[in-house]
Amino acid sequence: MLMDVTEIQKILPHRYPFLLVDRVTDITKGQAITAYKNVSISEPVFQGHFPGHPIYPGVMILEGMAQAGGILSFLSMGDLTDEEIANKVVYFMSIDKAKFRTPVKPGDRLEYKISVIKQKGTIWMLKGEAYVDGKLASEAELKAMIVDK
Repeated sequence: MLMDVTEIQKILPHRYPFLLVDRVTDITKGQAITAYKNVSISEPVFQGHFPGHPIYPGVMILEGMAQAGGILSFLSMGDLTDEEIANKVVYFMSIDKAKFRTPVKPGDRLEYKISVIKQKGTIWMLKGEAYVDGKLASEAELKAMIVDK
């Protein structure tokens, strides 16, 4: 299942400059999602992180993982209508075992691979990995809950 940014915006409330998923390339409901973000030098974060040595912040990588996980969670909750989706939001509950293995730089394509560790009701435990050119750049375990707005 492919999703472009217009379809992603129907699920996630985030908008520029905080929408951190450009496209979904694969999804297996209730199991896993693969998505990506193209990291561009024109992103506002590079004005201060770091001038002359731009590095994409680890916290932004984690947020991108969480957004991809949010898409997976919403699409795995059965056949929600657009209206039902619009009245819900995903909240982060915890981030564990976060590791940053290699710097992410402008021009990189950050590929998110998120898989379900466990799901109970509206609470999701996810394993997140972020790759650049097939090399693991970051990983973490994420816990999130879908709630009414």
